[in-house]
This record gives sequence, structure tokens and C-alpha cells, in this order.
Amino acid sequence: MATVATDSRLTGIASKWLGADAVPFKATLFDKSPDANWLVAWHQDTALPMAQRFDTVGWGPWSDKAGVTYAHAPARVLERVVALRVHLDDSTADNGPLRVLPGTHTLGVLSDAEVHAHSLRVSPVECTAPAGGVVVMRPLIIHASSKLNGNAPRRVLHLEYATSLAIEPGLQLRAA
Repeated sequence: MATVATDSRLTGIASKWLGADAVPFKATLFDKSPDANWLVAWHQDTALPMAQRFDTVGWGPWSDKAGVTYAHAPARVLERVVALRVHLDDSTADNGPLRVLPGTHTLGVLSDAEVHAHSLRVSPVECTAPAGGVVVMRPLIIHASSKLNGNAPRRVLHLEYATSLAIEPGLQLRAA
């Protein structure tokens, strides 16, 4: 995945959105199929993989997942992160595409109650794309996805980029 994440076409897209050179730090493969079918409720992506645990105001709570330490980050940091979703299959209305609430990435880190309130008043947009297409998203945009209907799989390589692994003075992202 490192070869894909560092491809100049993808780093170029991420750099354009970040306004600075983009450094990949995390990759996740989403593989939704009839045998592995799930929905994701409305949420923001606020946890970042960190090189080490630290005690700093505005960061936390902390968690460990598969040997990696994560911290929920403040909005000022998450605004310097972007995700590229590379579609390995066609993403259609029937195979559980990403849905977003437009404009919500500008609202900062929200509580679960605030996320829910926005989900009731903002009209969602489905982010479909053909195989090979790339969807760009900010971690603070409120987003969700439903289960797929039918047999068409939806595989997406979700690549996260930041302006630097040194995300704040003395704070380092863990590159996976």
C-alpha cells in the first residue's frame, strides 16, 4: 500500500487540498461484500495514530487498536489532514457508498449529540465513484454509510495524509 499512497498522482491531489506537501500516514482497506456487510452511523473521524502517548491539553481520550496508540485530536490538527478514498470497485447507491453532510467539516469537533442533530437537519449527499475514482474527504465532515443491497462489492482504499508527521511541536503521527 505504501507504493500506492506515495504515488505522485495521489500525493498531488492531497497536497492541493492541504495547501502543502502531503505525507501519507495511514491506509485502511474497506471491503464491503455480501459476506462482510455493515453500516456505519453518522460520525467524524477524530482519532489519529500517534508515535507515542503524551499528556497534552486538547488531546484524548486515548485507545490502543492492534498495537497502535490512538488519540482523539483537536480540530486545529484535524484540519491539516485529508483522506483520499481510492475506489477499487464501482461505488453505487446500492453498495453502501460514503454519505456526507456537506459543510460540516467547518464546525470543529462535535459531540455525539451535535452530530445527531446535524444528521436530522442537513441533507446527505452520496459520494459515488467509478472503479479507479478518487473521493477526497476531510476527517471532520460528518459521514456514514449503509449496508450494501445486492451482490456488488465495494472495496475502497482509504489513505490519510497530513502536512507533516510532526503534527505539532513534540507530537508525531505514527506512519503505518
